[in-house]
Amino acid sequence: MSEADIDVPNWDVALASLAKEEFEKKGALNMDDFTSLAKEYTIRLDDIMVTMFEMVIYGEWKYEGEQDISRETLNDLYVGGRLHAEDLATFTGKWTPA
Repeated sequence: MSEADIDVPNWDVALASLAKEEFEKKGALNMDDFTSLAKEYTIRLDDIMVTMFEMVIYGEWKYEGEQDISRETLNDLYVGGRLHAEDLATFTGKWTPA
């Protein structure tokens, strides 16, 4: 098997696993849950949220809120190589695995 044959997700699998574990404990997640995870595990919130956005874009998770999450949404928010907490604050909906 060559490297080209290996399917590599477009997100951080460790952060995806952490989100799934948190979902299994709490049910649907929200921005407060992701903020708490970031603090608890000393992870940048934007790293977690890039993973969550990517998983929504690829249909692995669902986001139910007023905002639509698409590649364009992520690109518009991803200024200077980071997502900023004030921009993420508008995502007040619920996140669940697909």
